[in-house]
Amino acid sequence: MSDKWFEIRDLHVQLESGKEILKGLNLTINAGEIHAIMGPNGSGKSTLAYTLMGHPNYKVTQGEAFFKGQNVLEMEADTRSRLGLFLAFQYPVAIPGVTVANFLRTALNSRIKAEAAAANGGMLPSNTKGMPIPVFRKTLREAMAVLKVDDSFAGRYLNDGFSGGEKKRAEILQMAMLKPDLAVLDETDSGLDIDALRVVSEGVMTLHEKNPNMGVLVITHYQRLLNYIKPQFVHVLIDGRIVESGGPELALELENRGYDWLREPEGGILVRVW
Repeated sequence: MSDKWFEIRDLHVQLESGKEILKGLNLTINAGEIHAIMGPNGSGKSTLAYTLMGHPNYKVTQGEAFFKGQNVLEMEADTRSRLGLFLAFQYPVAIPGVTVANFLRTALNSRIKAEAAAANGGMLPSNTKGMPIPVFRKTLREAMAVLKVDDSFAGRYLNDGFSGGEKKRAEILQMAMLKPDLAVLDETDSGLDIDALRVVSEGVMTLHEKNPNMGVLVITHYQRLLNYIKPQFVHVLIDGRIVESGGPELALELENRGYDWLREPEGGILVRVW
């Protein structure tokens, strides 16, 4: 049990092959805070994101991850989502034949029914209905307007033929509709040009301004994303552990110095105490 809003304790995770990726990761986030995790390729950044959301290919061998007082590592992925966790994927999957609007309405209605069933001892009340279509359309239009997404976007097949920027905008639109309490953004800047990066990042910050209690965990290689999504805290992940934490200035230092200064001369990791 943890009295922190979100807390990861001594998290160890390995792949199906048995290779350990996360090797004792610790992290605490309070409601409304924006944190960034930076690190080189292979350090475990995406492993952390997928583990938090319950991807079956990642096995937790030790540790806990508490959110709102509950250990999410003991939950199914959909239960974690209903609790308020959200993951924006680095490589969103295309779903030909399913429009953005239908996908979002299905996701919202699934959540409504699951919450109704949970409140009724696990049985779905017979009178439970999803979000009325007029209400859904109004909500979707409002979210698209906030994110500066054209109305035609709703009628396109999800991520099918989308540019990199459109895929990431679709992820942020899902975030706007589902209204998570903690959003994990896994390398949202991957594959984006400067203009798309700015649009997507502004969308994230707009959602945070509308819901200031929403926590955000940004996972990225580069400091450039943090010019737009401005974290209060920056953490460096190397070889499966957070080895350095600081404020926004740490991201600038990494941009100038890289990651080698956090490694010991013989190739180990210099873990600093803060």
